[in-house]
Parts: sequence; structure tokens; C-alpha cells
Amino acid sequence: MRDIGVVLFPDFQVMNLGGLTAFELANMTRGHEVYRTSFLSERGGPIRTSIGLTMDTEPFGERTFDTLIVVGTLDVGPSSPGLVQHVRRAGGLARRVAATCTGAFVLAEAGLLDGRRATTHWAHARELERLYPKVKVDDDRIFITDGNVWTSAGMTAGIDLALALVEDDLGPEMAKGIAKKLVVYHRRSGGQSQFSELLELQPKSDRIQVALSYARANLHKELSVDELADAARLSPRQFSRVFRQETGQSPAKAVEHLRLEAARAMMEEGRLPIDVVAQETGFADRERMRRSFIRSFGQPPQVIRRNARTERQTRTLEAPPSLP
Repeated sequence: MRDIGVVLFPDFQVMNLGGLTAFELANMTRGHEVYRTSFLSERGGPIRTSIGLTMDTEPFGERTFDTLIVVGTLDVGPSSPGLVQHVRRAGGLARRVAATCTGAFVLAEAGLLDGRRATTHWAHARELERLYPKVKVDDDRIFITDGNVWTSAGMTAGIDLALALVEDDLGPEMAKGIAKKLVVYHRRSGGQSQFSELLELQPKSDRIQVALSYARANLHKELSVDELADAARLSPRQFSRVFRQETGQSPAKAVEHLRLEAARAMMEEGRLPIDVVAQETGFADRERMRRSFIRSFGQPPQVIRRNARTERQTRTLEAPPSLP
């Protein structure tokens, strides 16, 4: 059994706890207690969240944990000396240390991110970089693993981080099964961007939203303006005009961005050959996809795949044997 210590403090954001369900479901799936979770705070007792709920906690002590997780808050400020001291001590003894969202600031205050790559919520990344110049901040990753330290982006990215921790312990099939139970539409890899093209486009009307959803589900097709207009139940001319008004992009450019987002995720997962990825995402051939990758990401698909594979191999080499 592995003990997980979750470090709380006043006004933490309750969404940071959502990923903990992954550990609960791992216990249910195995039929015994694989993980035991404890909630900790500086003085113990009830801790109020930013939304007004309270959590019962036990005070910091001398316990050691397999995994120490520090949560984040919406209003980032200096941590108390007691919090920083505990995270520095307990984090130094734990097999793994993790932070969700702006919990990375606490790890940085404790010196646990010095010289390491880390991420946090995109809205706070530049502040983390400014306050802690020894930290190598990457503001466009869902989560990052550097050695035994894991950091995630904000909000729902904590679920991706928790699933990755379970995969690190129990293997990919267990993590995939838990993701299904969590009704996670797509379990994101750590290297995936924090930004979603569908969210960035932000169409205002239902018809343009329907067209974009249709495009995302049919990237393997040519996706002409006529086809998208038909999905939106508009004439091609009216569709092109309304689409640009609502998204600021042409339909062709938006579809290319959706293709790139999907292709990058598939390349990072590493399951399919490059030619298949190009076909599945509508690039037709690998050379066209390669040019789009270099234009948008500054790297060809092979480099992105190799970097993701190297990161997975590093985690595997550093991980202890899986739990029974």
C-alpha cells in the first residue's frame, strides 16, 4: 500500500481534489487498498476552501509519504513558513512529489523545483518564472515530470496528473480503465498543450459549434466548406462569412489547427505509424503533415514523438516495480 499525503491550506481551490478519485477507483478495481490518502495542514482541523466548503485535516507531523501532493489556489500569495518547511522536509523524503495548478509555487518556495522543468496554470506561469528564476517554466504542458517531481497545469489537468501517477504505479491498462470510469473523453498526455483549439475558436452560434464538432469528429475527411456548411445547415457563402465573424479565422485555417492538435496528440501517444497519423487526421501524406508541424511547432513530427518517448522511458526507469 502507498500513502498519499495531500497538503491543504486555507482558501485552496477544491477542483484540485478532483483527481484523487483516480486513487479511490484504483482501490475499488483491485479490491483492496492500494492507496491510502491523508489530508494534511499546518495545524490540522477544518480547512476552508475558496468556495466555502471545509475539509478535515490532520496536522503536519513526522510521517513520510510515498507521494506528497500540494494543491493550488486561485489567489497566489506567499506561503506560511510552516507550510514551506513541511513541504521541504516531507517532499525530500517522499518517493514522488506533485503539485496541481499553482501548488507549483509552494514547491518552488521550498526549493524543490530548482533546476527542474515545471508547469502551472497558464495564467500564472510568467509570475512563477519571475519569482523563481531557477525553475524552468513551460506554460504550455498539461503536466511535466522531472525526476521525482510532477507538476500539472490548472483545474482539470490535475485529473490527467493523477491518472499518470496511477499509470506510473499500476500500468497503462489500469489508468485507461479508470479514465473510462471517470468519463474522461480523452486522457491527455503530459506533453499536450494546455490550450484546446475548439475552446480558442469560441464560436457564438450553435450552428458554427456544430460544424466545428463535426470537423473534429471527421478529420480524416477532406472537410470542404460545402461539407461544413451542410453540417451547419447554412449556404457555403453564408457559412464562410459567419464562421470568420465568429472565430476570426477562415474555415480552412481552423480545420488545419484541429488537424494539428489531433496529430500532435497521436504522435505523442506513439501507437500509430506516422503515415497512419497523417491519414487519420486528414493531412493525406506525411510530408504535408511535416511541413505543417514545422510551421506551427518548429519541430517535425518525429522529434515530437521522440521527445515524448524519451520522457516516458525516463519515468519508467525511475519508477519502482508496479504494485500487485
